[in-house]
Amino acid sequence: MDGNKQTPDFDQTEHQHIRYNPLRDMWVLVSAHRMKRPWKGQVEKPSEEYVPRHDPSNPLCPGATRANGMVNPEYDSTFLFDNDFPALQPDAPEPGVSDHSLFQTKAAKGVCKVMCFHPWSDITLPLMQVSEIKNVIDKWAELLVDLGATYPWVQIFENKGAMMGCSNPHPHSQVWASNFLPNEPRLADRCQREYYRDKGVPMLLEYAKQEIQRKERVVVENEDWLVVVPYWATWPFQTLLLPRRHVLRLNDLSNEERQSLASIMKRLLTKYDNLFEISFPYSMGWHGAPTGHQLAEDMSHWQLHAHYYPPLLRSSTIRKFMVGYEMLAQEQRDLTPEQAAERLRNLPEEHYKTKADKSNLRENAKESK
Repeated sequence: MDGNKQTPDFDQTEHQHIRYNPLRDMWVLVSAHRMKRPWKGQVEKPSEEYVPRHDPSNPLCPGATRANGMVNPEYDSTFLFDNDFPALQPDAPEPGVSDHSLFQTKAAKGVCKVMCFHPWSDITLPLMQVSEIKNVIDKWAELLVDLGATYPWVQIFENKGAMMGCSNPHPHSQVWASNFLPNEPRLADRCQREYYRDKGVPMLLEYAKQEIQRKERVVVENEDWLVVVPYWATWPFQTLLLPRRHVLRLNDLSNEERQSLASIMKRLLTKYDNLFEISFPYSMGWHGAPTGHQLAEDMSHWQLHAHYYPPLLRSSTIRKFMVGYEMLAQEQRDLTPEQAAERLRNLPEEHYKTKADKSNLRENAKESK
């Protein structure tokens, strides 16, 4: 277990232990020996592989009519629009003053947007060109500048796959901007601030340097970016995407860093798909320094990063559930982060669909001779 000097009798793949998550000031229970137990729990339906390239009834497709009657333009790149069913609206009324500290209510205001990555429904980020992914990153950064001028938190996130609650088979992300700092970034802000105060260096900048040296949990890396299964990972194949230099927000990235970010995202997501040879489900999101009025404050303790939380555990149809002990006590995982990183690291970076297409072309060429 990289990070601790193991005693001779301890085997991290056989003996349960707890690991500390400094970003959330919490612990996770690691019980890798549980992977040996037989599985008779819920088995998910295999993901739907066939998705039509264009479906007039799909509200995210070019030219389609959405629920509010708006007709999408015939877009050929990214497409941004206001969420037709927003969780946050800019004109919500004030709730009034609470009459007791146990019953507090505050105003929640904001905006929710949807951003389509591509005009085709049958494509996902790992199947897109690096230049197309770069367009997505540029648009995310533009949104952060635009919404961050007003709102203290702008959450960029993608739910991929029906297993993660994605209600539409079309490549897209969401962006929710709020007048409050949500729970997870508020916790990350406190933990990073305390670490910076005590150590004099941003926590995740130091963490990236340590992981680069240790190598045990690195999945992919390039000149600007690093992807690891974090030491404290909860989800089986959870990853953390980190810049190598100190960066506060997505819009602070140089053009070259955005290009290399697009490249490493494609590499990581291709490995995810290749793991079980399916379109791999996950929830991902960017965390960076708060915005709004905090743009003028010293946020040196922050380091830009992205979280990927995939639910699959043993196969394309067996997922990790956060129930029972996880809900009532603390998070627990059945596969060590080192084991997960090794499996991802050793996967090919050519997408299984691309490889199959090439094989079919060769077979067709042989038959035509």
